[in-house]
Parts: sequence; C-alpha cells; structure tokens
Amino acid sequence: MELEAAIRTRRSEHRLIEPAPSDEEFVDLLGWAATAPDHGHLRPWRWILVRGDSRTALGESFASGATDAETVRREMRKPLRAPLLATLVFVPRRNHRVPDWEQLAASSAMVNSLMLLLHDRGFGSIWRTGSPVDSAETRTLLSLAPHEGLMGWLYIGSPDPTRRSVLRSPVPVSHRVSRFTPPACPGQPGPLWPSGHQRVSDTL
Repeated sequence: MELEAAIRTRRSEHRLIEPAPSDEEFVDLLGWAATAPDHGHLRPWRWILVRGDSRTALGESFASGATDAETVRREMRKPLRAPLLATLVFVPRRNHRVPDWEQLAASSAMVNSLMLLLHDRGFGSIWRTGSPVDSAETRTLLSLAPHEGLMGWLYIGSPDPTRRSVLRSPVPVSHRVSRFTPPACPGQPGPLWPSGHQRVSDTL
C-alpha cells in the first residue's frame, strides 16, 4: 500500500476481532515505527502487550474506582473490545537536554507511524485513554515505576469485515497556515495575524 493511500484509508476501528498481530509481528512493526522523528534517539517509551485472560485483570483495574454496578460492568468490558491491547508507557529521560514535551512528541509520532504500519499490514487499531490512565490500581497492576506515565492503549485486531467504510475528505487547513515576511514597520501587528504573517488561504 502506498503511503498516501494508507493515510487516506486508515480509520479508528471501534470493533476489532481476531486475529491480532503476534508478539513477533508487533515487535517487527514497532522496529519500523521507532524510526519516527525522535530528537536524541531516546526512545522514551515501552510497551506492555495484554491478551487473552489478562484483559480481564486489566478490566478489573479499570472498574476499581466505579461506584455502581453498571459502571463496573462497562469498565470491565472495555479491554474485551479487541484481542490485543498494547499499553504505551512514557519513560521520560529526566534532566536531559531534550525536554519532556519533545520526548512526548516523539512518542506520539511513533504511535502514529505504528498505526499506519498496522493498517498497511491489514490490521485495525484505535487509540483509547480515559480515567484508567490515572488509576493507581492500573499502574500497580502493570508495575509502573513512579516516574513513568501511562499514556493509554492501542486496541489492535482485525477490522470487522461487515463494517461500512465511509469516505474521508481532507481537512480544510489553509486558514491555519501563514507565510512569514519581515515586517516593513516592526511592532505594527495586523488584526488577525502577527506582523509579517499572511494567511496562505488569502493567496489561494
């Protein structure tokens, strides 16, 4: 699949079924996803793969803070929505010349590349977060260190073949892009854009 085609056709898949990639296939795809931009090549992250009955234990940790029976049932079912839950743990290098925000950006770039690679291989995925990322019970279950952050879960499997795909259109973004030229009169900003900036959409 060509890159542009992958970007055009990838969707967040809400219903995922077997098969999911094996551990070996996940590691293989991750090796390529890890080539995403990463200042300092720090790889400030690690993954925990949750499958099978282990998803039940994860669901119990999701439900640990619930106060009513219906919420408990709903939270416990969440990890069962996909055959593989890839848990992303942020492991920042503290006191490094590369700031935490840039390490987080590198982790996000890696995830985006991984989702495209999974799509290219025929798998589906969806990124999920929610209150469990801050759950002490979930952090304890997954043995996270105090300095590590739980970023969320990449639910992975095969797309439901009965799903109806909806064509996607590109997002209109020209109004969010400006072209800079040095201002003739410094300190005289325009009403919408800083001095020296012209919206690209005005010239299209």
